[in-house]
Amino acid sequence: MAARPRSLLLRNLTRATVIAGQVATADTFWARFVGLMGREALAPGEGLWLPGVNNIHMFFMRFPIDACFVGPAAEDGSRTVVAVRERLPTWRGIVWYVRGARGVFELPAGTIAATSTRVADRVLLSAPDAPPG
Repeated sequence: MAARPRSLLLRNLTRATVIAGQVATADTFWARFVGLMGREALAPGEGLWLPGVNNIHMFFMRFPIDACFVGPAAEDGSRTVVAVRERLPTWRGIVWYVRGARGVFELPAGTIAATSTRVADRVLLSAPDAPPG
């Protein structure tokens, strides 16, 4: 039986807010391919981190999402938000190549607006018990 994925915390360091408190990582080809397909929903506070990704699609998705594209990690592990896409519609929502993106956080629709996350903000993915950046 595979180990249950560890849940991580995504903070917006620029705005001193929590974007998502339960972020899973899709760090293999298969995990990134499957992503959120087949899930009924993404609960508030949940998210999926897809490292190394600079585009996504919404085919076979059952619910809209927000996407937060980030650049490479700085020395402290934080990343700069390079693009945000809000309320991507199921089946039609495609985000082609995002320049400078080195990963994307898939979040429940409305999360970007609710957390006021913007391009150029610094975000940090860490263990839930880690001190704020």
